[in-house]
Amino acid sequence: MKFLDQAKIYLQSGKGGAGCISFRREKYIEFGGPEGGNGGKGGDIYFETVPTLNTLIDFRYQQHFNAQNGNHGEGRNKTGAGGEDCIIRVPIGTQILDEEKETVLADMTEVGQRIKFLKGGDGGFGNTHYKSSTNQAPRKFTPGWPGQEIAVWLRLKLIADVGLVGLPNAGKSTFLAACSNAKPKIADYPFTTLHPNLGVVKAGEYDYVIADIPGLIEGAHEGQGLGDRFLGHVERTSVLLHIIDCMQDDLAKAYNTIRHELTEYGAGLENKPEIIVLNKADALGEELAQDQAETLSKAIGKDVQIISAVSGQNIKELLYKLGEVVAKKKQGIIEEGEFEP
Repeated sequence: MKFLDQAKIYLQSGKGGAGCISFRREKYIEFGGPEGGNGGKGGDIYFETVPTLNTLIDFRYQQHFNAQNGNHGEGRNKTGAGGEDCIIRVPIGTQILDEEKETVLADMTEVGQRIKFLKGGDGGFGNTHYKSSTNQAPRKFTPGWPGQEIAVWLRLKLIADVGLVGLPNAGKSTFLAACSNAKPKIADYPFTTLHPNLGVVKAGEYDYVIADIPGLIEGAHEGQGLGDRFLGHVERTSVLLHIIDCMQDDLAKAYNTIRHELTEYGAGLENKPEIIVLNKADALGEELAQDQAETLSKAIGKDVQIISAVSGQNIKELLYKLGEVVAKKKQGIIEEGEFEP
């Protein structure tokens, strides 16, 4: 299935039905009086999250959603039938934005969450509604109220606990495949990963979800490479796992490049708890990899760990540490920007 995380759709709720003018005329009934019924209410537009969806691909093939109009009123004081509601099902983590993509109108983050997004128009009044002691034969009715119409953007932000960030070819997808049942495409060239992947990890008592996004390069916030669009999928994470290829010529530059892109993107990513690891330690050997880790740690003033996603070196210990951080973050023990591994 093709991954799609943004889509523009057009919504219109139902119009209310018109009221009716009618008078009771039956044999042997001298004073029939008005009996025009009210119009029915137009259908509403609802959004509902379902756990069976993980992409917005369905909205590539259908962009227009209309609720049913209400029926007009009828004689014998019959109210018109209400219009059928339109329920739009979206994946968990979907945001609804205005047409300019500047304002978040709704954020769908829970399973089974349902919101009424557009209200259908009310039905008009029939002439029975206007009957009074001084106006016993009204010939007045009102049309139904129009529905609401709007164009919105849907933007999917995956629900994950750990976000993988790093330069292209740092081994993020290999790490995800090594610690979960996810099967991302893995190759020895940059930008193998073209869309986010999710993997579920179980490490002892900890269960959490890891999100792997396409690699960032310098200038990603300006659209270089694949840009920083996919960073939205790690906005909801509890911790970032920053993976660096230990065979980089300048490890500090590789680290600072990603940190700069996170800061330029904003949305609080630069303040999230972060664990830094050097990957592909098997290619250098233990001693040389340790020297690389110490060099980077001194340059950036933060703790650096060594792993190998291919051989499994230190993977188990890292997964436990990630699970511990996720658990503490959810309990409120760790606040943004306060974590030190």
